[in-house]
Amino acid sequence: MTTIVGIDIAKAKFDVALLLEDGRVDYGQFDNTPKGFKQFNTWLSKRRSDTLHACMEATGLYSNDLALFLHQQGYTVSVVNPARISAYGDSLLRRNKTDKLDAALIADFCRTQTPPPWNPPDPSWLELQSLARHLQDLEQTRQQQRNRLGSGVRSSLVREQLQRHIALLDEQIDQIKHHIQDHLDQHPDLRQQKELLTSIPGIGDLTAAKLLAQIPNIRAFDDPRQLVAFAGLNPSQHQSGNSRRSKTPISKQGHACLRAALYMPAISAKQHNPLLRAFALRLSQRGLSGLEIVVAVMRKLLHLVYGILKSGLPFDPHFLSHGALSV
Repeated sequence: MTTIVGIDIAKAKFDVALLLEDGRVDYGQFDNTPKGFKQFNTWLSKRRSDTLHACMEATGLYSNDLALFLHQQGYTVSVVNPARISAYGDSLLRRNKTDKLDAALIADFCRTQTPPPWNPPDPSWLELQSLARHLQDLEQTRQQQRNRLGSGVRSSLVREQLQRHIALLDEQIDQIKHHIQDHLDQHPDLRQQKELLTSIPGIGDLTAAKLLAQIPNIRAFDDPRQLVAFAGLNPSQHQSGNSRRSKTPISKQGHACLRAALYMPAISAKQHNPLLRAFALRLSQRGLSGLEIVVAVMRKLLHLVYGILKSGLPFDPHFLSHGALSV
């Protein structure tokens, strides 16, 4: 018999819910550290039967280490798009939300939906992800320091130190960017995927690297809509009776880093990608706002990314039908 455990992961802790044979749930909480992983494994060994299936949401850095640890112990591990778990909770009319209840929901999802097993990403991809996220942290810190410098700092000493810090961050950002490109060039699979992505007008080398760093395996997605949901760019509709909101927001239940990596390329693609320029014009004629158009273009960019990476063929505006970019 397979023992099922759901795991709700946060930065410092993770909550677990183990489904017992009599229908009860056994709960636990552990530190999200190597020591906590070992304590969790000891906890499991006292409760599981012959096999174990652990299920958790894909939360990037917070989930990767634990998923790898459990996989190395010989357990079946599933790492699921958070949007799927949220939709499953909505289907059950879930009203309350705590870490323990989230873990139980994930366990029930695993029991009823039997998600496919997860396999560890290639080490070259993990290195790319680490580099890309460090670059994002450096860029965010630099913007914070620029904002402080532009806020009217009176102290000459503070201004001087801010300027020196910004100059240092500029230097580190340039180093990381060069290292990312070198890393892609040294790994043929990553280099090929980068070349495919940069064939899309609006996506440059650095954006391609950022996108690849957030998408570990394009074949894990059955269709482009799943990739859109993974990024949290799928529409979130709100309707009550005959009343419906005029604007449909995105769910944002996905990878914020992936959404951030798509924003500026969407701005560029609106002008330079022949398919997306026409697509944006149609949306503008329908009265959509500038931000709504950008979000729609981000979604369509992901459709192109999916198709190109899945097929292994570069962008060809004459190959795609007009209907492929309809709304």
